[in-house]
Order: sequence, then C-alpha cells, then structure tokens
Amino acid sequence: MPPVFARRLPSAEGRVPLPCLYRPEEIAEALGCSAWWVKDRARRGLIPHTRVGRAYRFTAEHLAEIVRLHEERPNRSVSRAPAGPAPTTPPAARTRATQSPRPTTAPTTGRLRARPPRRIQYETVA
Repeated sequence: MPPVFARRLPSAEGRVPLPCLYRPEEIAEALGCSAWWVKDRARRGLIPHTRVGRAYRFTAEHLAEIVRLHEERPNRSVSRAPAGPAPTTPPAARTRATQSPRPTTAPTTGRLRARPPRRIQYETVA
C-alpha cells in the first residue's frame, strides 16, 4: 500500500495539478491519533483545515502546520544557562508545573472533615 500522502490526481498537460485533500481519518493515521481528536481540534479552530460542505478536509500543508503547532522544544539545562539574569515570564505564561505548590490546609488532628455544601438545594431548616 503506498504512503498516505503519495497519491496524485491525474492531470492534463499544461494544467495545474489539483490540491489533494485528505480526510480526518488519513490525517489521524499519519499523526498516530484518533480521527475524533482531529475532528474535535478542527471544530474548535485549533488546527488548520478546510471545510467542504460539512466535512473537514486537510492538505499536506495543513498536516505540516499541525505538526509545527504541536512541536515541543527541549528545555535548556541549568548547567548551560547563561550567567546573566533569568528572563522573567508574565504570570499568564506560567504553567501549573512551574508555579509553587499551594499550602495544604489539612487539619492538624489527622482526621478528615467533610466540606460544607457549596449551595443549599432546598430552603428547609432542620
């Protein structure tokens, strides 16, 4: 079976070849994920795509852009970091992993307590 992205449509002499559009299932196979993931990200507008009627279609350029969007670069090691001051990142750019852990509010007795209800379902008083 030829690779997924190796097919070409026959074209006449002098004509510009038609772009090859791929289905979400083909993109999912190339990425190693589910077709549901591809359709969900396209529906949310998180990955580039083309809509033909109600169907999502993708070009080879779309696939390359999806790969670039989800690419992760390695972090710089501490030993190779420059000696200058570390760049500050805005608070919105920090992730939960980089934030300091929250202090625990566990009771000192070692027993678990139930939380008070968030809302009162019925306005009755016992």
